[in-house]
Amino acid sequence: MFSTPCSASSRAALAVILLLPAVFLGACTALGGDSCQGTEDELKRLAAQPLLDAAPAHAAAPANYRGQGVTTACDDDSSGKPWLHADRIYAFPGTRADVIAHYTRAASAAGWQYERDPSPVAAPDTVEGACWTRTDNGRHLLLDVDFRTDAYSPRPQVSDGIAYEVSIGSTSDGSNDDGEATCWH
Repeated sequence: MFSTPCSASSRAALAVILLLPAVFLGACTALGGDSCQGTEDELKRLAAQPLLDAAPAHAAAPANYRGQGVTTACDDDSSGKPWLHADRIYAFPGTRADVIAHYTRAASAAGWQYERDPSPVAAPDTVEGACWTRTDNGRHLLLDVDFRTDAYSPRPQVSDGIAYEVSIGSTSDGSNDDGEATCWH
């Protein structure tokens, strides 16, 4: 390996180049993001939503997810309001159609409204999943059943059947003023 001495001005320029991404990332959160600070109580309320635990009979946590239960997160990509969500992963020995039928009944009974994907080329619910919406105490919520778990890390281990995730989410302020808190935006 060859080494060349750097002048003071070269070192200063290098420091600016190395620090620039951090400055811009911090500025994005300060300027564009609403921040996830203070969302803990709402995350707890989302995690307590009954449909996260209302899986079909014989559904259980995948072998490598046992003991995990419901997880929560706040996603702040700085392009709008942060997205709060509570999620749970299941392994199910039946079919995707069985899962969709179960959640369609359970969601309807709990006051959720099914929202069809308006795209003319949308895949059937049994390919990617399905989504429902409802308003709870003035907060616009989304219930999502998603079969696309192959990219999860770790990938859910299922010996017989399928893996899926059920998620309930909302914007940090619970509104749908900008129309983004819909299943298919």
